[in-house]
Amino acid sequence: MTYKRIYIQTTYRFSLIFMQDSGIKTSILQGLSAAWPICLGYIPIGLAFGVLAQKAGLDPIEIMLMSIFVFAGSSQFIAVSMLSTGAGAVSIIITTFAVNLRHLLMSSSLAVFLGNTTRKKLSLFAYGVTDESFAVNQTRFSQNIWSLDQALVVNHAANIAWVVSSVIGGYSGRFIHEGAFGIDYALTAMFICLLIFQLRGRLYVITAVIAGVVAVILSLIIPGSSYIVLASIFAATTVLGIKKWALR
Repeated sequence: MTYKRIYIQTTYRFSLIFMQDSGIKTSILQGLSAAWPICLGYIPIGLAFGVLAQKAGLDPIEIMLMSIFVFAGSSQFIAVSMLSTGAGAVSIIITTFAVNLRHLLMSSSLAVFLGNTTRKKLSLFAYGVTDESFAVNQTRFSQNIWSLDQALVVNHAANIAWVVSSVIGGYSGRFIHEGAFGIDYALTAMFICLLIFQLRGRLYVITAVIAGVVAVILSLIIPGSSYIVLASIFAATTVLGIKKWALR
């Protein structure tokens, strides 16, 4: 009887471990399944960034450190562009900070799904939030088919793809002429693709049009890149007001 009880208890414990491992494996596989389009898109853009950074005077180690500590494609492209024109450190920091203010909007949108998260996991997740990972995770969170573990896989798989591709671009930059293969257009093309995937209804189209028009107008008035954030806030607020008025 004692041996039978020990056998049952041991089998039960192993089954729990197996179920936990199975759950982790499932989260990893589902996260990678959602992340591979981002990784596929990051490879050419990371290569393009590495080439441009090499042309601006950065070596592969500096490119790798920048991709690890900053991990923000648009800001890195802007910083490299400003470095190539001889801009100072203060102006680069202020400009990239302004460009990355949009992360406040993205983080606020994701925060409603992460109320019970520990600070350690939240910090790990926040590090990997980008435009692309936000688009993937926010859509799945809103459909109640996603968890933080799956979202972490998306964020950090994309991070690895970005860092590796940017370093490879830095090494190969010496063999590629600046502007070859449309490299300087890679980031713009990716943002256009992200916009198209987000246009899931009439309100989304109206929001995009308002944001684009206001951004162009503000860019002629306001120096720097803060007009991007202001245009996004204005468009989102305006369409939210239109939606509430229509519901009434």
